[in-house]
Amino acid sequence: MTAVPDQGTPTWAKAPSPKPRDLAPTHPTNGLFIGGEFVDPADGGSFTTVEPATGERLAEVALATTPDVDRAVKAARRAFRRWSSRPAAERGRYLFRIARIIQERSRELAVLESIDNGKPIRETRDVDLPLVAAHFFHHAGWADKLAWAGLGPNPRPLGVAGQIIPWNFPLLMLSWKIAPALACGNTVVLKPAETTPLTALAFAEICQQADLPAGVVNIVTGAGDTGRALVEHPGVDKIAFTGSTEVGKAIARAVAGTAKKLTLELGGKAANVVFDDAPVDEAVEGIVNGIFFNQGHVCCAGSRLLVQESVHDPVVARLQRRLGTLRLGDPLDKNTDIGAVNSAEQLERITELVAAGEAEGAVPWQPDCRLPERGWWHAPTIFTGVAQSHRVAREEIFGPVLSVLTFRTPDEAVAKANNTTYGLSAGVWTEKGSRILWMAERLRAGVVWANTFNRFDPASPFGGYKESGFGREGGRQGLASYLDAGAVG
Repeated sequence: MTAVPDQGTPTWAKAPSPKPRDLAPTHPTNGLFIGGEFVDPADGGSFTTVEPATGERLAEVALATTPDVDRAVKAARRAFRRWSSRPAAERGRYLFRIARIIQERSRELAVLESIDNGKPIRETRDVDLPLVAAHFFHHAGWADKLAWAGLGPNPRPLGVAGQIIPWNFPLLMLSWKIAPALACGNTVVLKPAETTPLTALAFAEICQQADLPAGVVNIVTGAGDTGRALVEHPGVDKIAFTGSTEVGKAIARAVAGTAKKLTLELGGKAANVVFDDAPVDEAVEGIVNGIFFNQGHVCCAGSRLLVQESVHDPVVARLQRRLGTLRLGDPLDKNTDIGAVNSAEQLERITELVAAGEAEGAVPWQPDCRLPERGWWHAPTIFTGVAQSHRVAREEIFGPVLSVLTFRTPDEAVAKANNTTYGLSAGVWTEKGSRILWMAERLRAGVVWANTFNRFDPASPFGGYKESGFGREGGRQGLASYLDAGAVG
């Protein structure tokens, strides 16, 4: 997928530069990780994982049922007594050790994540893995400083944390969940997404390599029923979930009336607001990063572009030109910008909403693009002529699809940006610092980026409002969700 050159302009082609697949060998069968060991599931069940870029089988993975979840929770409960009573600095040393091993194995983990998820190796190598290690380093430093974190005079761990993570950032979401839980003295039972369990199982090997005490981290693989068993288990003290709003609501109903703590990081329909004084080229790069990074499989993706009316045409023209330079293809090729859609089900969802947008009167545009014959792919798509009532402007597509709307005044920009059931993130592009602060104060979003987008730091809290969930991950606020600040001990 390349730009169409001007007449007489030479075409510059990049030679393929794939990472070797054998950097990350996959096991043909994979067990559950319970009590520090890989074990077989109680009923011997399994499911098949598939490589999104080819549609070919990757591995057989154990299917955890209710007895397996019960075994994992009991292992975590036994481990909690000793883990929570260890000196905090010692817990921190284990997290430091895990962080260093992640760095040492980062090439292997990046390749495995790209194979399992479909995202480009450039992203897993340069974004995901450095952030994964950073989260463990950051929380390792907090382990012995909780009393000074402003979270109460005697903060205590909650107990066993049940954690359910999505398929879009498998290893990164694991680090967001496990690192603060362990730093605070909790133990964990984690369920990865059924389409992307392989890096979580590789992390289990890292726990063994780091000599993490048995039962501190347990990993049960499976689909919705496995997650439901974890949520409903009476031995779990806290549930942390990242995923769809629909499932998040079901979890909230399940834990209502119990003593379980709950944090939910759900969907989003972020507005990326571009004013007429914004540097257009920089804004275009931010727009592309905001929606086409990870094929748009990002909860906080800037899927709604609000452009001031006077600069709509030049912004869209430059955006289309930039999309023509993006390369779609083999996720393991270091030149690839857009990889594969994670699953056939997700591709069907994207395709259905794109068709709905066109049927409702929005105008789609795609660059010249030849999709691979195998696997699941969708070309980057821009919709112009979008109305607030269109489904592409209201529903989370979770794919490489951008809806463009216009505004005339800052007040109108705020009104349109906030006209959504979600509230996870937003972006503002302008040269005026005062306007950035004015917008940030009024945008109903958990994160507001200024002249950038999709930037993360483990010291900064992340989370949303409304149907984007509640609670925060990262920063001191993320630690608070794994502590009982009012405990006396």
